[in-house]
Amino acid sequence: MKIVILNTECANLTSIRIAIERLGYTPKITCDPDFLLTCNKLIIPGVGTAASAMNVLHQKNIVNIVKNIKQPVLGICLGMQIFCKFSEECNGINTIGILNNCSTIFLKSSHLSLPHIGWNCISFNTSHPLFKNIKTNSRFYFVHSYIVPINEYTLAETNYGVSFSSVIQKDNFFGVQFHPEKSGDIGSQLLKNFLEI
Repeated sequence: MKIVILNTECANLTSIRIAIERLGYTPKITCDPDFLLTCNKLIIPGVGTAASAMNVLHQKNIVNIVKNIKQPVLGICLGMQIFCKFSEECNGINTIGILNNCSTIFLKSSHLSLPHIGWNCISFNTSHPLFKNIKTNSRFYFVHSYIVPINEYTLAETNYGVSFSSVIQKDNFFGVQFHPEKSGDIGSQLLKNFLEI
């Protein structure tokens, strides 16, 4: 199986590659359009800003390729947020536009610090291939200041002062707000589930 990790020049490419390799696969880190068009699975990682990720996609002229890809795609953290049409980061930036939603900053709270860092639960009420062998309220590792609000494509939600989408799906696009590559065995199970979809 050809697995591509999109090279958005973010900081966690190696940790995602290692997590996939531990599952017995050999992923390729690239933004070459030929690889994107012929891969079986595409993973869009996320550490950094929406502006930096979108700059890379525009420089490589692959925004429309990613938006129109037919293979299963997994967006992780920022990778999920740029599925939206707009992000509040950097005073506002247009993103890919797979979802007709905006990525927004957490509402500030007097007792909760930003970014949201650490282990938190995801809650879901439906069976889904992505959740195979994963129980509702399982804990995953989060690092983020921006969220995708709960919407019609939300599969699971998490609460940190406010409830937000922690897993989404629209057609062949899957997104997780947490970092499965940093979430131990439960994160490995989720990655395995995605690769087997």
